[in-house]
Amino acid sequence: MRDADLKPETTVVTESALAVESCREYHRSASGNPSSMACRRAATRVLFVDNQAVDFLRYRMVLARKLREAGFDVHVAVPQEPGLEDILSQGIPAHVFYIRRKSTRLLDELRCLISLFRLYRQLRPTLVHHLCLKPTLYGGISARVSGVPAVVSTLTGLGYAFTARTLKMRVMRLIVEVALGFSFKHQNHRVIFQNRDDRDRLLVSGIVPGDCVVLINGSGVDLSLFMPEPESGGPPVVIMASRMLWQKGVGEFVAAARALRLRGMRARFVLVGEPDHGHPSAIPVPTLRQWHDAGDVEWLGWRDDIATLIAQSHIVCLPSYYGEGVPRILVEAAASGRPVIGADFPGCRKIIRDGQNGFVVPPRDVEALAGAIAQLIESAPLRATMGARGREIAANEFSLESVIEANIAVYRSLLANPGGLKSPREDDIGAHASCLCHCGDATEPR
Repeated sequence: MRDADLKPETTVVTESALAVESCREYHRSASGNPSSMACRRAATRVLFVDNQAVDFLRYRMVLARKLREAGFDVHVAVPQEPGLEDILSQGIPAHVFYIRRKSTRLLDELRCLISLFRLYRQLRPTLVHHLCLKPTLYGGISARVSGVPAVVSTLTGLGYAFTARTLKMRVMRLIVEVALGFSFKHQNHRVIFQNRDDRDRLLVSGIVPGDCVVLINGSGVDLSLFMPEPESGGPPVVIMASRMLWQKGVGEFVAAARALRLRGMRARFVLVGEPDHGHPSAIPVPTLRQWHDAGDVEWLGWRDDIATLIAQSHIVCLPSYYGEGVPRILVEAAASGRPVIGADFPGCRKIIRDGQNGFVVPPRDVEALAGAIAQLIESAPLRATMGARGREIAANEFSLESVIEANIAVYRSLLANPGGLKSPREDDIGAHASCLCHCGDATEPR
């Protein structure tokens, strides 16, 4: 594994003149060119709403391109931030809306709600797909009020709002639950969950109606990019890649690494990622540097070559108790033929079959985590067996193609039945989607 600058990369968010002008040009051409308007009306307009442009590029751009190839008029709404120009460069109109991911200020929340309401009234999409909690919350309310015909909401885990134990967050959680209940009452709506724990929690509480629930296995993994590679020589490398948040189990990973070093175990322990600055659970940069300087772990900061880092590793950990959907790093590690270790918590246990492709350990249990890591460090045959099983699970259940097909099946069910239709059964969604993805009538108005 090559060394990297230990200072996390930071990007100054500046307004993109290209993005703003592109959006304006789109609206000018649509309003002033009758033939352009007729062409756009011929296709169903789908709008994705995400709280980060970079995340959309990483996790949803392939889906957006597939929809466009199928004849849909695809648009994306993201905050004004780096990544917007990359979306535009791929020929997809991008629109800016106001959102502050980590803010709980009433003014910021109202501005987000109003921003989305105005966008929906202006763009008039046929279907809106909200990604993550805040777009689901405020976008769902805006869609109901503005009359969007069809709505999809993907909850990629319930996150900090549903797992934090502070009094402030408990009060905030009650407010969020009430608002979600309102947004989920759209008559033609599907809520996509990535794991059964999150689905059951909101079903039992009555927040989400049972007839609009769909379960899809995460965001999918590109099996051609994440391929099994032979282990490299030298001491085993144990990596943890995530945002540097306490709730991700970073502190427990460092403590386990320290304990194993004290036992004389030869291995490298590597942290990959940077703090989510402003997040209540963010780990201070000086703490991360202190751990690195003390030799407890190697902190590489943010990296964009995660496939290479996984290939250079022997074991991948994510002892998170954050409230994940399906942690992408664990799916990518499994696809790469690496054994995985995670906390017995929603999301992590979706991809890990305890004792088959890795180990599930109790949340916040440093001793159990250290024990699981030690077992894998000491046994190359066990790593190989678990890695092979992980590749099989990733290919059978988490492939990017199957996730894209399942999403398109949801869109089709809503667009074909604007008056409301029960969601496809979870068992059938993959088979249903594989036929729908090849329909030839995607450009016809619905």
